[in-house]
Amino acid sequence: MRPLQISPDTAIKLSKQLNVPIEHLMHMPQNILMQRMAELAKKEAAEAANAKPEDDTEGNK
Repeated sequence: MRPLQISPDTAIKLSKQLNVPIEHLMHMPQNILMQRMAELAKKEAAEAANAKPEDDTEGNK
């Protein structure tokens, strides 16, 4: 299996976000990587939905 064809910057960012060493990330099967990225996106979306939006109405000034 050949390494993923991604830039070094992208590899570093994904490695940090997925909490996976770069060496493992570069040799991770693409379908597994896509699954992990989907799980991360779902988690971030859930956290954003649970965050309390700030009240920006004019009456609160």
